[in-house]
Amino acid sequence: MSITIKTPEQIEKMRIAGKLAADVLEMIESHVKPGISTGELDQICYDYIVNVQKAIPANIGYHGYQHTSCISINDVVCHGIPSFDKKLKDGDILNIDVTVIKDGFHGDTSKMYIAGKPTILGQRLCQVAQESLYRAIRLVKPGLRLREIGKVIQRYVESEGYSSVREYCGHGIGQVYHEEPQVLHYAADDGGVILQPGMTFTIEPMINAGDWKTRTMKDGWTVKTKDRSLSAQYEHTLLVTETGCEVLTLRSNEAFPRITEHN
Repeated sequence: MSITIKTPEQIEKMRIAGKLAADVLEMIESHVKPGISTGELDQICYDYIVNVQKAIPANIGYHGYQHTSCISINDVVCHGIPSFDKKLKDGDILNIDVTVIKDGFHGDTSKMYIAGKPTILGQRLCQVAQESLYRAIRLVKPGLRLREIGKVIQRYVESEGYSSVREYCGHGIGQVYHEEPQVLHYAADDGGVILQPGMTFTIEPMINAGDWKTRTMKDGWTVKTKDRSLSAQYEHTLLVTETGCEVLTLRSNEAFPRITEHN
């Protein structure tokens, strides 16, 4: 397993790309409301990344994908394809996932939104999904076994009556969109990976209201819960520091520290 350790110069570029990705998710929030189509939301993200940020939407052309974002609604776990025919309805929960390339480096992040008036089930699922990510981030520091991340996510979400998807995972990131290591969101073997300063990777738990099993639609991209239960996901790109970690994609309206330190 070849894990890249980023140099100080590369880390600074990662910070810039991460900030841009976070800005996209903040910008799009006011547009999420019943009646708008996911295709329109995707177009707004594209225009902002290309024309305002002067950056590159990493998803366009990736393995043939043709959109700036993945927008996953209700029982869609991940990789939902934006469409001008798919309009949001009151109470829909949706994940918007964007990756921005700036100066050759990637910033990858996603968050949940609720269109209109939230349902109790949808709102609670989103809260638990976000808290599972935060609990994992708080662990990150040099010397930590990678598998501890998945262990804490699974333990927490199952204690809340939910499940953590196993077919998809977080990943190393830098000049390459998806690199080693794979970051699992459940208790599993990690190949002996120990976190080191300079590692950058995503944690992106996908949490289902029902069972963790998924199914892929005929389009080859859209992944749904097998039992048609709701699903929620949050994602951040992280840097392992000498004393803890830094959230490279933290949004300005997020009540969470950018830097976590351990004694």
